[in-house]
Amino acid sequence: MMKLIRIEEAVGQILCHDMTRIVPGEYKDAAFRKGHVITEEDIPVLKSMGKDHIYVWENDENMLHENEAAKLLYGLCAGEHMHPTPPKEGKIELIADISGLFKVDRKKLLRLNSIGELMVASRHGDFPVSEGDRLAGTRIIPLVIDKKRMEEAREAAAGGPVFRILPFLKKRAGIVTTGNEVYHGRISDAFTPVILSKLEEYGAETVGHEISDDDSEHIRNAIKKLLKKGADMIICTGGMSVDPDDRTPAAIRDTGAEIISYGAPVLPGAMFMLSYYGDSHIPIIGVPGCAMYNKRTVLDLVLPHLFSDDLLRKVDLDALGEGGLCLNCEVCHFPLCGFGKGNSC
Repeated sequence: MMKLIRIEEAVGQILCHDMTRIVPGEYKDAAFRKGHVITEEDIPVLKSMGKDHIYVWENDENMLHENEAAKLLYGLCAGEHMHPTPPKEGKIELIADISGLFKVDRKKLLRLNSIGELMVASRHGDFPVSEGDRLAGTRIIPLVIDKKRMEEAREAAAGGPVFRILPFLKKRAGIVTTGNEVYHGRISDAFTPVILSKLEEYGAETVGHEISDDDSEHIRNAIKKLLKKGADMIICTGGMSVDPDDRTPAAIRDTGAEIISYGAPVLPGAMFMLSYYGDSHIPIIGVPGCAMYNKRTVLDLVLPHLFSDDLLRKVDLDALGEGGLCLNCEVCHFPLCGFGKGNSC
């Protein structure tokens, strides 16, 4: 454990934690690292840092040093595809090794942070991350911590890591553009280029593009045709409102797909439909017209899940209500904003 002694008595003693030196506007780092043996020459430097007393290490079998405890806490939090930074002053950060969907076990995270004397802070879950991104930081609050606390942490995080990254997968996408006005050539198709741009962000292959009028049977047949071509994701655009001529939701139902939700508490994107087809859970989604002209919509919140085979439930969509209002900022900073960052345990 720690022992507090006068700085003049510290020569020959071993530091039990890093000693940070700050020069405003220029420098902040450890002047002396944990494990350093204090010499006569160090005394004036330590005094210039405002240290008249200092903690040195005394072994106590019931206590853990902050860095050792931080390593244990990291082990409870980290899943595959991430690595730690070196422990420093009881803190370790988790860094992404791949691009994928960041997942947070929110119940475990809350339990850990309720223990006391330790903390875990992360970015929001259910959002895409890239290789090299900072995912979370763990820290032990005191310089030493009772081993019982770490046992509580093990119990709180039992059953698997707090954080995971689901890698993005190569997908074969099909697009069904609906609407009499496009089918009959009355207007040009402005929707499909938007969808293709979104798919390119994930490296998807487009296996087919069908244009259908507003006949629900024709829309259904177009979906079936793309399924036969091997599409493992189908995006239907247009025809998603309650207007009597909008038949896309009925057509998706008629394929036999399991409807997860028609409607989402997201603006823009309230008339969104999510369904899964067959035992392979092929997503068939209906995207409302707002995605054609709004920079970010419900589609941007759902696509990372579809490309990582993270099956969504209705409750997952329901949880988007808090944070589901896009503020249409003049300069869009998504995903570095609150849009879509609901919090469901």
